[in-house]
Amino acid sequence: MLTRSFQEPTVPGYRTKASLTSRPMSDDPERIHRTWLHHDGFMQRRFVRPALEFTETEAAGGIVLLIAAAIALIWANSPLSESYFDFWDTTLTIHLGDFLHLEETFKDIVNDGLMAIFFFVVGLEIKRELVVGELREPRKAAMPAMAALGGMVVPALIYVAIVGSNGGGEAMQGWGIPMATDIAFSVGVIALLGSRVSVGAKLFLLALAIVDDIGAILVIAVFYTADLSYIWLAVAGATYLLIFVLRRVGIRAGVVYVFLAFVVWFGFLESGVHATIAGVLLGLITPAFPLYPEEEFRRKSRFILDRYDMNRHAPRASERLDHDALELAAISKESVSPLNRMEHSLHPWSSFLIVPLFALANAGVSFAGLDLAETVLSPVSLGVILGLVIGKPVGIALATWIGLRLNLGSLPRRTSFSQVVGLGMLAGIGFTVSLFIAELAFTDEILTDEAKIGIFIGSAVAGIAGYALLRVLRGTKKEIDPDRGEFSESAAT
Repeated sequence: MLTRSFQEPTVPGYRTKASLTSRPMSDDPERIHRTWLHHDGFMQRRFVRPALEFTETEAAGGIVLLIAAAIALIWANSPLSESYFDFWDTTLTIHLGDFLHLEETFKDIVNDGLMAIFFFVVGLEIKRELVVGELREPRKAAMPAMAALGGMVVPALIYVAIVGSNGGGEAMQGWGIPMATDIAFSVGVIALLGSRVSVGAKLFLLALAIVDDIGAILVIAVFYTADLSYIWLAVAGATYLLIFVLRRVGIRAGVVYVFLAFVVWFGFLESGVHATIAGVLLGLITPAFPLYPEEEFRRKSRFILDRYDMNRHAPRASERLDHDALELAAISKESVSPLNRMEHSLHPWSSFLIVPLFALANAGVSFAGLDLAETVLSPVSLGVILGLVIGKPVGIALATWIGLRLNLGSLPRRTSFSQVVGLGMLAGIGFTVSLFIAELAFTDEILTDEAKIGIFIGSAVAGIAGYALLRVLRGTKKEIDPDRGEFSESAAT
């Protein structure tokens, strides 16, 4: 996932995620709410605030993810390699009477449990883009949606062609692996390019990646589902419907939704549909608008503050003032949408704990006994590499070209068609979700390892190539006329 520092759309009644993010952790004299973090102590100044400021940069999530993957690879190929696989295969059993029985390895806890939170955040971002973001207007959404579709279909076809021509079998199940785009890595590379890439191009890549996420989620739900238990699926569906009804009637108690969300997750886990789908579905029904619009919040808060001034001199003033302060806090909380509140609170945990843990648990491939050259040239690995490095940019560029020719949409300002090719290469960084699908696709560990090596190589090549191309294209001003969908030249600035 990502931290968005570029432009957010303005929609009445909606406050953007960026507006909820505090200024960099510094000793700001204008700051109203001050905590231990804002004191000018040695620890805060030298260690804590720099670390927190780092987490607010666009590239931070990708850097932490890369470090976690490197640690997994080093650990899995070190003299302590056996401890790596033993640790993640350790089984944890939880019994709660006759109703709840969970028996999962540490790796399964990360993949089935913690990754449900990651996909919940993905669902929140999809909802935000559909309601107030780049995907809310059909014409603006058409081009990145078409590009994402091309970027999913062509890599899958390349994989199927390569694997199918070499015997197929279980290896054919990996066709969904090169379809995915890792937002954290791709946006991290974009951040390194700075002003060389326009805000419009960044938003195009973001919208494309969000649609890509939707496609990957549908692929996981439909094609990587085990034998279905319709009873547990009905339990999950009924509970999900109950959450929707409670939301519509105005129930705001968070603890109720946390409990019901767990029931939905457990229902999906036992049903055979991958449990992470529960996270996405829950994110999609999270309210995107606050209970109190801006004007109502201003009116209510002023009333409470006026009453606060009056109560300062009233009998039992302390109790009255505490009541006023608590009521103001409740009003303030409900003036921010549940979507923004949860995305703001869960995003750091998702980016800097859950996804790195996923990489640590899944990126460890042991090269012992492997002929690396033979593995890289295996049908699975080669299919993934070519799907990510060639299929992604070709599919995205081809679908975009078709969309422009059919006048279905337009490219953002200061975004040339050649830059779309560069963005398509960055979309070939398929790390997190590609690894996730690789774990679901195969039962043969050899095929899983081949797919992971293909993901590592393909993502690295795509990222480097995309960065190099977009860096060279700085100052190119071939634009698309938004009204005519035709190429035009403008002077470089």
